[in-house]
Amino acid sequence: MTDSDANHNDPSLATDTDAPNDAEDEVKLRSRDQRLALPGEPKCIICGRYGEYICDETDDDVCSLECKQALLCRIAKSSSPPPKRIPAADECFYVKDADYESGTASMASDLRKKLDIHVKGDVVAPVLSFSACNLPDKLLHNIEAAGYEMPTPVQMQAIPAALTGKSMLLLADTGSGKSASFLIPIVSRCAIHRRQYVSDKKNPLALVLTPTRELCMQVEEHAKLLGKGMPFKTALVVGGDAMAGQLHRIQQGVELIVGTPGRLVDLLTKHEIDLDDVMTFVVDEVDCMLQRGFRDQVMQIYRALSQPQVLMYSATMSNDLEKMINTLVKGTVVISVGEPNTPNKAVKQLAIWVESKEKKQKLFEILESKKHFKPPVVVYVGSRLGADLLANAITVSTGIKAVSIHGEKSMKERRETMQSLLVGEVPVVVATGVLGRGVDLLGVRQVIVFDMPNNIKEYVHQIGRASRMGEEGQGIVFVNEENKNIFAELIEVLKSGGAAVPRELANSRYATGVFSGGKGSKKRKHTG
Repeated sequence: MTDSDANHNDPSLATDTDAPNDAEDEVKLRSRDQRLALPGEPKCIICGRYGEYICDETDDDVCSLECKQALLCRIAKSSSPPPKRIPAADECFYVKDADYESGTASMASDLRKKLDIHVKGDVVAPVLSFSACNLPDKLLHNIEAAGYEMPTPVQMQAIPAALTGKSMLLLADTGSGKSASFLIPIVSRCAIHRRQYVSDKKNPLALVLTPTRELCMQVEEHAKLLGKGMPFKTALVVGGDAMAGQLHRIQQGVELIVGTPGRLVDLLTKHEIDLDDVMTFVVDEVDCMLQRGFRDQVMQIYRALSQPQVLMYSATMSNDLEKMINTLVKGTVVISVGEPNTPNKAVKQLAIWVESKEKKQKLFEILESKKHFKPPVVVYVGSRLGADLLANAITVSTGIKAVSIHGEKSMKERRETMQSLLVGEVPVVVATGVLGRGVDLLGVRQVIVFDMPNNIKEYVHQIGRASRMGEEGQGIVFVNEENKNIFAELIEVLKSGGAAVPRELANSRYATGVFSGGKGSKKRKHTG
């Protein structure tokens, strides 16, 4: 359907220009068919993509017929009488046995059991809706506009818990809605604080650290959507962009700083930035932060703050790290949803035993198969050079456009690659671990781990990119004798997800004692 045809059949949808349309310019049916908005361009009121069209009924910018329909449905719902509420099931209540009847605590316990939520410490009970948390009306509107109909299990527990002001460690699957679970409380607390304490001096009130530039960009964009039209401004502090611009932004007054540890330490060392008003300090992907050389930088930033609430999030954790966190913040509440250190159950794993010299050909076979190739796809490799070489080999050998993304690429290149992947212009992206941590890869439902990482936690993160908010995805992993140091853990992870274990992997001497061949089987013996 062309623009003119669409407007003939659907007069309520017009383009945002009076220029004549070419016959080839078809009206986008779905939001995923639309590209991302460039700076200064109109944005779709529903999904935030390029607002190419205007809905005549509302005069709002929309990107597609799908979002126009969603907009009209939303208006229809808001004009209809509100549904009857069941009061007891939709209240934000606290679990304190001394203050509340045992029945209330029992309700919270039953709800947690159904949602597979586990808590340590005095934790507020989960809620069943965003409206139950006493959030500002504008924030509730922005949450709905961002497409959230109801909270995920992670958000049901983490949002009310964070709003109490207590420090918290949350462990949950990748793609379970962790970012919104700390951003919604931040936006709420910041907006309320600004209204209560009016001042010309607007020092930062919240600080979010993540391990990668891509994740920082994603978190900041998410925060902007949630804080739209509220006293809430953000600053992005990452390498690759000019520090002068980042400093100026902060000095103009912001509520939230989102940054990587290294760049923020650099900024704090060279310039005077007042962080005394920071109420909430978020460390996302906390296991990565504390394990991979970021620990000293995180602690340096933490010591510059005045005893803020500390919120820590990750999909994986260890006992040693939990002890370390307890020394960082006393009395930290621990919340886990599902089973930490295990892959997202929505990701179906497929392990393929393939020798190193044959991996490239096996990858080409998958990408050229109509049955097995499910673009857009992220292929994970172990090195930056490997990413460049493999992306080029895919393009040359299969004719499928592939690009690479890694830490040596410029910020501009990385942004363009991410946009191309998310809008469907590039079907395959070959990446290093830079895309393995927390980044929300909308639309990606297939991940191929070409080079198995050296630790199982990184593998869990990487295949977790294939699922968002519980939607099914597939994680394919190539494995051979070179990965023997994690055979035992890999078998456990595969079995926990109901995946088949390749015969070569099951029979390896390095898997002995972990995998049994079934009833009546005996362990294989090996001589020195």
